[in-house]
Amino acid sequence: MTTSTRWTLLVLAVVAALIAAFVVSLDDIPSGTGGESGTHAARTHREADTPDALAGPRKLADLPPCPLAADDPGPTELRGIVVECAADGANVDVARALAGRPVVLNLWAYWCGPCTEELPAMADYQRRVGPDVSVVTVHQDENETAALLRLAELGVRLPTLQDGQRKIAAALGVPNVMPATVILRADGTVAKILPQAFTTADEIAIAVKNAVQ
Repeated sequence: MTTSTRWTLLVLAVVAALIAAFVVSLDDIPSGTGGESGTHAARTHREADTPDALAGPRKLADLPPCPLAADDPGPTELRGIVVECAADGANVDVARALAGRPVVLNLWAYWCGPCTEELPAMADYQRRVGPDVSVVTVHQDENETAALLRLAELGVRLPTLQDGQRKIAAALGVPNVMPATVILRADGTVAKILPQAFTTADEIAIAVKNAVQ
């Protein structure tokens, strides 16, 4: 065997190992269906994220409370889904909480680079539009502590749902990409699903206007 052949085989072995490692890391990410993902069941949040452990990060993030449940049953696709409010750990009936108002639902994760650029734009858009539209974010990873610390770092204070199982995205048929934004009309119907990143409040305003026309 020549030296060149040995080097070729070594390079191929290293590449194969890297590919295998990458596949394992993807396999550990919750699928969004609430079922098994690899050898782990998808969880809403980590076992380490106890109320006591989350108290400090929640204080730092200083998030507003999640929307209260309305009498309206809300979007059909989201009925029966209950997740945690990142602000205080309270259970949120998602469909009823989002009922009766136009909603911009922003799906993200703490490790998502484009999400960290988009979240401040979402907060800016909410400040501009006021109560006419509600911006609600959905954190789609079980590491709730990391989500709270990321929001605190960014200075973004928006109502946030903790959905480590990605039940909301699955129910709405959102592509498995992040960030993604779902625009809901006041009657609960889905106006638009936007699997893309926004960088400014102006871009978000245009997208919302085009979706609800």
